[in-house]
Amino acid sequence: MKILKMQTLRGPNYWSIRRHKLIVMRLDLESLAEQPSNQIPGFYEGLVGLLPSLQAHFCSLGQAGGFLTRLREGTMMGHIIEHVALELQDLAGMPVGFGRTRQTATPGIYQVVMEYLDEQAGRYAARAAVRLCQSIVDIGSYSRSELAQDLADLQELWAKASLGPSTEAIVKEAEARGIPWLELSSRAIIQLGYGANQRRIQATLSDRTGVLAVELAGDKEGTKQMLADAGIPVPKGTIVSYLDDLEHAIADIGGYPVVIKPLNGNHGRGITIGVEDWEVAEQAYDSASAVSKDVIVEHYHPGSDHRVLVVNGKVVAVAERVPAHVVGDGRSTIEELIEITNQDPQRGEGHANVLTKIDINHTTWQLLDQQGHTLDSVLSAGEVCYLRGTANLSTGGIAVDRTDDIHPENVWIAQRAAQVIGLDIAGIDVVTPDITQPMTEVGGVIVEINAAPGFRMHTSPSRGIARNVAEPVIDMLFPPGRPCRIPIIAVTGTNGKTTTTRLIAHICRQTQRTVGYTTTDGIYVGDYLVEKGDTTGPQSARLILKDPTVEIAVLEAARGGILRSGLGFDYCDVGVILNVQADHLGIGDIDTLEQLADLKAVVAESARPDGYVILNADDPMVVSMTEQVKAQVAYFSMEADNPIVQDHIERGGLAAVYENGYLSILKGDWTLRIEQAINVPITLGGRANFMIANALAASLAAFCQGIAIEHIRVALASFRTSVSQTPGRMNLINLGKFSVLLDYAHNPAGYAAVGEFVKKWPGQRIGVLGAPGDRRNEDLISLGAIAAGIFNQVIVKEDDDRRGRDRSEVANLIVTGLQQAQPDRPYEVILDETTAINQTLQTAPAGSLIVILPDSVSRAISLVEEFQAVLESQAAVVEFERNGVASPIVHPSTLTVEVSGINAS
Repeated sequence: MKILKMQTLRGPNYWSIRRHKLIVMRLDLESLAEQPSNQIPGFYEGLVGLLPSLQAHFCSLGQAGGFLTRLREGTMMGHIIEHVALELQDLAGMPVGFGRTRQTATPGIYQVVMEYLDEQAGRYAARAAVRLCQSIVDIGSYSRSELAQDLADLQELWAKASLGPSTEAIVKEAEARGIPWLELSSRAIIQLGYGANQRRIQATLSDRTGVLAVELAGDKEGTKQMLADAGIPVPKGTIVSYLDDLEHAIADIGGYPVVIKPLNGNHGRGITIGVEDWEVAEQAYDSASAVSKDVIVEHYHPGSDHRVLVVNGKVVAVAERVPAHVVGDGRSTIEELIEITNQDPQRGEGHANVLTKIDINHTTWQLLDQQGHTLDSVLSAGEVCYLRGTANLSTGGIAVDRTDDIHPENVWIAQRAAQVIGLDIAGIDVVTPDITQPMTEVGGVIVEINAAPGFRMHTSPSRGIARNVAEPVIDMLFPPGRPCRIPIIAVTGTNGKTTTTRLIAHICRQTQRTVGYTTTDGIYVGDYLVEKGDTTGPQSARLILKDPTVEIAVLEAARGGILRSGLGFDYCDVGVILNVQADHLGIGDIDTLEQLADLKAVVAESARPDGYVILNADDPMVVSMTEQVKAQVAYFSMEADNPIVQDHIERGGLAAVYENGYLSILKGDWTLRIEQAINVPITLGGRANFMIANALAASLAAFCQGIAIEHIRVALASFRTSVSQTPGRMNLINLGKFSVLLDYAHNPAGYAAVGEFVKKWPGQRIGVLGAPGDRRNEDLISLGAIAAGIFNQVIVKEDDDRRGRDRSEVANLIVTGLQQAQPDRPYEVILDETTAINQTLQTAPAGSLIVILPDSVSRAISLVEEFQAVLESQAAVVEFERNGVASPIVHPSTLTVEVSGINAS
């Protein structure tokens, strides 16, 4: 077997609207193409022996064991690999269950689709599944050591991809509320929400967390002084920077016992508590100074360690933290007890699990010595031996929920302390003998305040009730009435996407909001181009949705981006489907018009239930999408009496139609006229029907988004088919003696739409045309036949990138279509696009229309503008000479234009 291609989907896609995270593997079964599993000797036994847990897979039979039944009776290898890849991820701790396998139009080649939680792990699982199955086919087995290594690698990938327990808790709470989130590319920052309504977190720091508060919390001595000034109980202490000053400092704070800790430290590193003599004090100083140059010496207050979590000024959780320890059983050594404790499945490395494994270090040896033990000591049953002096979970401690036990006065003190420091999310460390009593009465103190406190001890305590501390964080970031999203209008179709996207964006800008939009010629925010190029994929959409200035997003969604990665958003408010026509067929295993319609329907199906889908009532393929969508449907049509529209209106629906020369909205019994088509510049005086259709779709999308008809009318009147507003979209340029029409039409439907306008031109019609090389032969021949019916003369050129075709191959197919349709139609083949355009401009007869259907829109525009500049210069020279003034401009006889590699005057 051979993996031909692997793609990672990250949004609503061709295979599933709901399951966004999918791996799509194009797999060539090679010699196994005609061999189902029941015809492969020993395969069933080898696979089930290695992965007996496949018994749990339902498959199409809808019950446990269903897949194994299919495997025993005979199923193809692509289907088997789908299930194996899912099972490998599940065994590695990533529960996934969605998969699909479909044979392509090419015999023996399959599309194998499987869900993932982490994309790197998903891709690894896909490759490992192929490797595993191939090994069982070849030699009857796959070594268990290799399987163990595969699972270990998958677990490592999953651990690396983990957000961390605190971030994950916040993200899960956001997901539960329908708040979208994105990982940003720097410093583990998570964006919650879209565009101008986004908020950001980094672990448990929020974009509301002040830098002064974080700096102050990081300064332990400064924090303590601020709290003391506010009358909040804190331990007496001082800072030393040299060992020589330590003894004097201990005396200054009242002598032993003391706590010695680094000034700038976290996770309990370098802290020694309960220091009773000088020898231990020296060791404690060395430990603290290894973490921080400056060392804090504090009076030791006996009591239990508590973490009080304050969010948005309110105590939301309290946990008592117990240092890492073991409890004797009367038989096992301390070292054996540590090993037994670490076998708890809840313990892991770092923060990946609920608890952290206990490791042995110099602090452990010191504490054991103080308690009169070694690692070989056997504790009596029930005897406790502490292995850390601090109670941090990151060093193996445990947490006991005490939220319901804290005294109200202690709640008040903790909330005051967070406000004194200025933190929106604060972890208050309290040492007190009894959290149920006021700390002022029992000698309790606040020893530290932490910015970015961990949530793990509250969300997953070792004992007690788990607290959803992420809930108040989300409440703070998104209080009632504060939106988390911005309106998203998504546009797709075979033709007209870019013009419609630009027009919708132009309409939205009339509301004085900042609009971000993506098109085939670039990404725009407001008035400015952010990035040039074909930017209709999900990455470009996410750029807009990450931008904190964008208030409305208008996103063009092309077939290629949907196939490669899915949509760049979870759902849209308005989805616009313009048309479904033959283009790109045979590419990406989309071979039929029906499959292309299913692909375009992803945008329609992604519209939210309380949003709208704008469908073309004149296109049966688009109308059929009505059955798949959950959103409200609104139709547009060039025919006011379209029966689908009429039935829809009678049932209380919404539509936009072209009636009596007007673009109008139909709502109930009312006809709301927007503007006459002849007054809408992009319709070219009402002569370009497909532009009228685009304008109807854009107007209806805007109306469904709540934009007033007055704004729509103004926008339609001010939007033009100019090279600045709609480059390469029906750009009609008057060059005086003749005119040029630039359009990006590149498929039969596009040619026909442009031709409908061109055939009305009174003079000669000259076409400069070509097509992408990845189109089917029959499509290229069809383009030639259509061109023969539009133009009096045809110049056939080729794209720079022939997409795997030989030179002249595309041109010859187009010429075949020309000759089949009109054997006498004059044509010329000039393969280089620049040469073809320049030569046609130089030789165009008066009154003619040159129609350029370019590969590179920007290049074609530049060539026409350069030619126009030459004409203007020549005209200026003539004008000077007519007036008898010596011309400062070069004489026209010396002006040249590059034509076919030579300078022609």
